[in-house]
Amino acid sequence: MIGIGSHDDDLTRVELTWVEKKIEYWIRFGHATGEQILDRSRRVVSFSPGAVFAFVRWASNDYGTVISRIDILRAITPGSAYQTLPFVRPGGEILLKIEGWPKVESVLRHVQAIEAFGVDPAEADPDHWRHVAHWMNAGEAPRPYTMERHSAWLRRRGMGL
Repeated sequence: MIGIGSHDDDLTRVELTWVEKKIEYWIRFGHATGEQILDRSRRVVSFSPGAVFAFVRWASNDYGTVISRIDILRAITPGSAYQTLPFVRPGGEILLKIEGWPKVESVLRHVQAIEAFGVDPAEADPDHWRHVAHWMNAGEAPRPYTMERHSAWLRRRGMGL
């Protein structure tokens, strides 16, 4: 596996699978630093420490959908605490965890809204993803991400906060 600008041991790896209409695991946003193709339907992508990405999982069987889920994670830095997650090695900091296709679609629309005003969702304030998760899990609509919030996040990040 290729690790650009990073040691391979520091990378967070995500196994993606695509078997049309059966198993569809994909990255919705984020900047992978490497990729390893395992076979026709599986590959592993790698993320550098601190990278934020969205991992979508959908699977069905003969009786219908068995999983619809989106996780937005931050790749871990060596030695930091993390949560484990299937298909993510070693794990990550979970910023958002949403299950059920209607809620997953709502998160995907939220991602599109952020992209619509020219912000890469991987560069959005990580606290915003937590906000979206908490409000959606409470059955409420999250506040939209705004350029004002993004500007504030960029200033905080620039100061190392």
